[in-house]
Amino acid sequence: MQGDAATEPDGRSILITGGTSGLGLATAERFVRAGAHVVITGRDALLGTAAAASLASWGEVAFVRADAADPDQVRASVEATVARHGGLDVLVNNAGVAAAAGVLDTQLDTYDLIMDVNVRGAFCYANAAFPHLEASGGCMVHVASDAGISGEVEIAIYSVSKAALIMLSNMLAIEGARRGVRSNAVCPGDTAPGMRHTLIPGGGERPDEPSSWPLPPVGRIGEAMDVADAIVFLASERASFINGAALLIDGGMRAGTRTATFPDASPPSP
Repeated sequence: MQGDAATEPDGRSILITGGTSGLGLATAERFVRAGAHVVITGRDALLGTAAAASLASWGEVAFVRADAADPDQVRASVEATVARHGGLDVLVNNAGVAAAAGVLDTQLDTYDLIMDVNVRGAFCYANAAFPHLEASGGCMVHVASDAGISGEVEIAIYSVSKAALIMLSNMLAIEGARRGVRSNAVCPGDTAPGMRHTLIPGGGERPDEPSSWPLPPVGRIGEAMDVADAIVFLASERASFINGAALLIDGGMRAGTRTATFPDASPPSP
């Protein structure tokens, strides 16, 4: 995809898991505005139908209900995409869930859910999609996290799952390359809107509170479109030599050890 990603016709078949909100929905918008044919998946049929309708004015977007933790639904959503578009060019493994808990405070059922969606689900999607991507010379982009590069104790098992997803992407990159399929990961930092499902111990979900997040060196919190633009680039021919990468998209937060205050950037007085 060369030129202006928002306007140039594309025509490729794109499957985005967890595409009904946040990063997934922003990525779907970027692709459909480029002229791609997009299928988004998610567990909530009402949310998914509304998300697809919100993008319909730009082009072809369809919603297929699928839980990334269910291998049968994973396979069915891939086959539905192929049947609808005649093939598959790009898989975006975005579906994910987190829990706001330390490693020793995480219950086994929560651990299983996070790993089933974030790692096993991505593995199942990669396997189901691979023959179609091989046929089209396509690629995969996996949405990991900066927490998968440097763990965060407050979301411990999420960090573990995203580290595993990065390594899964690397192994797919090695095995897939000789068959014409690239695999890369993006690693967003604090992004709004971002993760929709962050569980808290005892039940319920934690709402996003961007106002309380520390600012990265660039001076602003990340936006969903920052990540979407990177995904569209990695899926393009301009990135044809990029394979097995884990791209940080965090405004510089992981560039070094964070201090309580940033040093004054003004020049010293003479």
